Amino acid sequence: MSLTPYLRPRTALAALALTLGLAAAGCQTPDPESAPGGADERSSGSTDMAAPSPASFEFTTDDKFDASAIAAYTGDHAEVYAHIDANLDTHIGNLQRWMRQRSISAQNDGIQEMAELLRSDLEGMGFQEAELVPTDGHPGVWGYYDAGAEQTLLVYLMYDVQPVNLEDWESPPFEANLVDSELGTILMARGATNQKGPERAFFNAVQSIIETTGGLPVNLMVTAEGEEEIGSVHYPQIVDAYADRLAEADGALFPMNNQGAQGGMRMSMGVKGIIYMEVESKGGDWGGPENAEIHGSYKAIVDAPAWRLVQALSSMTSEDGNTILIPGYYDDVRPPTLEEQMLINGLVDGWDDAVQQETLGLDHWIDGLTGRDAILRYLYEPTLNIDGIWGGYDGPGAKTILPHMATAKVDSRLPYGIDPEEAQQKIEDYLVEQGFPDVVVRSMEGYPAAQTSVENPLVQAAIGVFNKYGHTPTVMPRLAGSAPFYQFTERLGLPLVFSGLGHGSGAHAPNEYMVIHPREGSTVAGLAEVEKAYVDLLFAVAGQ
Repeated sequence: MSLTPYLRPRTALAALALTLGLAAAGCQTPDPESAPGGADERSSGSTDMAAPSPASFEFTTDDKFDASAIAAYTGDHAEVYAHIDANLDTHIGNLQRWMRQRSISAQNDGIQEMAELLRSDLEGMGFQEAELVPTDGHPGVWGYYDAGAEQTLLVYLMYDVQPVNLEDWESPPFEANLVDSELGTILMARGATNQKGPERAFFNAVQSIIETTGGLPVNLMVTAEGEEEIGSVHYPQIVDAYADRLAEADGALFPMNNQGAQGGMRMSMGVKGIIYMEVESKGGDWGGPENAEIHGSYKAIVDAPAWRLVQALSSMTSEDGNTILIPGYYDDVRPPTLEEQMLINGLVDGWDDAVQQETLGLDHWIDGLTGRDAILRYLYEPTLNIDGIWGGYDGPGAKTILPHMATAKVDSRLPYGIDPEEAQQKIEDYLVEQGFPDVVVRSMEGYPAAQTSVENPLVQAAIGVFNKYGHTPTVMPRLAGSAPFYQFTERLGLPLVFSGLGHGSGAHAPNEYMVIHPREGSTVAGLAEVEKAYVDLLFAVAGQ
């Protein structure tokens, strides 16, 4: 299969839809004669098709993974640590400099300037190669530091950020001000934690090593993109430009803040894949007005695209929206390996359903799921979700019209084992059978899942560093969210660590922040400790 995003116009894929595709038992397949298009437009076998069953997994071990059993890193790089402490104000200034440069990818706001700022910083640190990488979208950035070392680490960066609503912020999002809070002194800005803050903290550590020792313990390759927030559409082109060299790396790192507000540390070994699409029903030969809205009274004799979209979407799942009805959609999920079973067993004790539900404003999970059953559904089953739906009039007062089109944004999160192209083909085939060949789907994003073993030396080195600082992580087999990490794990065959000390919150939201100086008594790592841990990680990878 192609591991580039699947961005081509499609038809007959109406319904990547309806809330989390977590399983629900006892739901019936919709009566095909009551669905739009009528039974005469369906395949002859559709009425006999049994509803697919959500995945079920048998565990073969009760053993639990214990990250504290991994020996803490014992290296001591006092000279570098002292340099970080002595230059902390400058290092904070480096974070602010990055955050004050706007780089909103969705609006092409400051992108070129941020790419050049990153390139220039790499050059200034002594990277022998530091260049912009043209793509069909926003530019990438490539950097290479040849330390003459045996080990090479690939560092993935995103330099773009989300849009902002200025009126929602307590401190202007591109001023990057230090703010006193109940957590201590925080840096509030767009990109503070997602991801400019931790990324520049990593390079502060790199710079301190170079300035105190004259070089690095490992070679570094940097591939940075400016489109992560809009789907990483052209990141594969950046990888294409250096694929042969990248494949020679020993592992990949994505610097992140992974501590919670109370200091708890969590790291994940993978991510789900995704298909993301815009689904549209528009009047045409099947019925409905083609060119513009018409008077609502015509509904008595005219088909409605809005109803057709709703019916197409609802055909994809059980009535409660919790079981995907597409034949074979669950079949290719790779069950938890023995290693992953141990990781899940280790999660159960700290998994608090009630606390998470309260945080999310929920009363319960579907089907009353709890504990390990909830974890398995969350991490190991595909979803179909409506992100947004619109059409016609939504202003104040009344306007009685029959809209000529209706649109929805939909996504499907894909656990390891499901091929995005095959999943999409199953959806297309199903919708044709259900009588919706006219519904148009514009593919916006798509890529497979990614997974790394907790036994990999790079992962073990990272856990050892976290243990040194007293932040033993809870290790999850994967995140339920998605990122294009398959470029590393599947395409290049590299292990990936996307983790680091530090706490921040508010990604994609107002008042995004990263803790710089934690309050007294907090176990959250401040910026200096975050940077020292990155120093240790680089030396640990080098075996020093």
